[in-house]
Amino acid sequence: MQSENPFIADFVKMMNSAAGTFAGMTREARDTAKERFKELMGDMDFVSREEFDAVKDMAATAREETETLKKQVAALEAKLSAKG
Repeated sequence: MQSENPFIADFVKMMNSAAGTFAGMTREARDTAKERFKELMGDMDFVSREEFDAVKDMAATAREETETLKKQVAALEAKLSAKG
């Protein structure tokens, strides 16, 4: 049963308006925080997963080549030591 009291009706309208305003402020604050976070993350020098994996593969290849070269140098040094 609704009240016929104008004071209560005005109070309910005011509370509904306040709730709507608060919900709008909450959405706006959330959206602003999201944008700030995106800007903060955008300013940092992060790399994508693809770039990371590519560099990781390049490093692994370089390590393998280094090991091969170390073995070749050791073999050449052994040859030189055997001759001298």
